[in-house]
Amino acid sequence: MTSLETTTTTTTTTTTTTTTTETLPSLPSPETLTSQLLTAGYAHIPSLLTPSQLTTLRAAASALTDLACTGHWPHVRTVGKQFPPWPSPNPTSPLPIWGIQHLLHPSLPLPPDLKAEFARIYFSPSLLSLCTVLVNPGTESKTEDLVMELFNMLITPGTNPTPSSGGQDFELRWHRDAIPWSATPEGEKEMLSKPAYHTQYNIALYDDDSLVVIPGSHARPRTDEERNAEPYDTGLKGATRVELKAGDVVFYDNNILHRGVYDGGKERMTLHGSVGHVGGSAARAKNVLQHGGKCKSERFPSHFVLSWCLRSENSLSTPERTENIPKRR
Repeated sequence: MTSLETTTTTTTTTTTTTTTTETLPSLPSPETLTSQLLTAGYAHIPSLLTPSQLTTLRAAASALTDLACTGHWPHVRTVGKQFPPWPSPNPTSPLPIWGIQHLLHPSLPLPPDLKAEFARIYFSPSLLSLCTVLVNPGTESKTEDLVMELFNMLITPGTNPTPSSGGQDFELRWHRDAIPWSATPEGEKEMLSKPAYHTQYNIALYDDDSLVVIPGSHARPRTDEERNAEPYDTGLKGATRVELKAGDVVFYDNNILHRGVYDGGKERMTLHGSVGHVGGSAARAKNVLQHGGKCKSERFPSHFVLSWCLRSENSLSTPERTENIPKRR
């Protein structure tokens, strides 16, 4: 698991065959990743994506952003509202959004070639191998222990966010994903003592420093300062921005104290996914379903889903081609 040496793509035409090989950087050892996650509550891994993966994922992400911003995909996170449920826009009444839900949904209105890119990365061996290490850190997990959960995308907030037109600044308050802010210190301690049975990650398609965390806070109740802080306090002790370059991934414990600070003037398309462990059972289902998702009971490898997506891309019909997707205004 410590390295992925090469990935090879072969393209064949009637006259020529071209093979390109990209070398991936070595990944940190499982011991290093586990130590980072258990100690700090997050683990930053540079350059997980290859240049070609970045190119294809950006194309898919941009097409989906165009659709969502024009109200053609209703499963979104709307500006001004941090937690679900979110209102659903439509083509006649689009809403400013900061996130797009359900990237693996069968009805995602993208051409099959673009839709398949999201499945490829979610089920990629490199990503799943990292998930097996971090889904239940300190224990040995296999891909058969993993459970399919969420796959969403976080974008520049607004109704038509582009580098030229800009978007809206938007912030999320301090929170833990699976523990209510109203929890007592004793309640926090009890809930934090239970196995996490999950891992979640952000994969940046463009440079992204939106995530702010307090390292180590995943393993303890809040301090008096944190408990009494204002929701958008910018001066909390230890608060750290996670600076991702395009292609980087950060895995983090969903109970680390964190918030989002989104700059409407920056291009942002960051894939946000989570993977559960079969040991999580109802606790993980409760956390996932608050986002309107469906916690799958089937175990990995979900090769049926991936193979369906790959077969679909080969049957791309003319009316569904990329150039027919609504463009940004």
